[in-house]
Amino acid sequence: MFETIVKGFIIGLLVSAPMGPVNMLCVQRTLNKGRWSGFITGLGALLSDLIYALITLLGMSLVEDFLKKNELLIQLTGSVVLIFFGYVVFRTNPLKGWTPQVKIETKHHFRDFISSFFITLSNVFIIFVFITLYARFTFTPVTEGKGYLMLALVAISAGALIWWFFLSLFISRLRKHFNRKGLSILNKTIGLILIIISVVGIFMSIFGVAL
Repeated sequence: MFETIVKGFIIGLLVSAPMGPVNMLCVQRTLNKGRWSGFITGLGALLSDLIYALITLLGMSLVEDFLKKNELLIQLTGSVVLIFFGYVVFRTNPLKGWTPQVKIETKHHFRDFISSFFITLSNVFIIFVFITLYARFTFTPVTEGKGYLMLALVAISAGALIWWFFLSLFISRLRKHFNRKGLSILNKTIGLILIIISVVGIFMSIFGVAL
């Protein structure tokens, strides 16, 4: 149970952290409308991610036997793909073509939530990210029963929630002294962490150390 919580939390954090369109939308709304607008934007993305997390978990439960028989190969493949994903995140400039508005907008929290939900929902690539992370961490709670499945979803939500809370708080604190370079460094750090986790995972898989 503890393993499910820890792995789910890490997966939720890693799925949310890369600086994609919704992260930048969260940053922009935090700068323009305040911390809570940014945080609620993140909550919309969280709900969408949770739907994809559940779909992916249920889908992987249908191939449980295949996953168990090819566990090492799947872990290594997941690690290699995650290295590539981390490299793409590291190389991506999240601020390219993006300019924050200076005008303070009216707050419409429901609109913030709905818009970020549908933006994230339209990105079906997130399923591939979930598959990669599940494979890397051998994360199949659905095979343990409904209780573990619910616990996994709560843990994933907690990881994502922490990220959106941190990002909106971080940008809000720096609102008057916003440093675009600092945001790029944050994105590179996230990419580097993904790569390190993947490389460590490869060695752990080869030497039979559970993760």
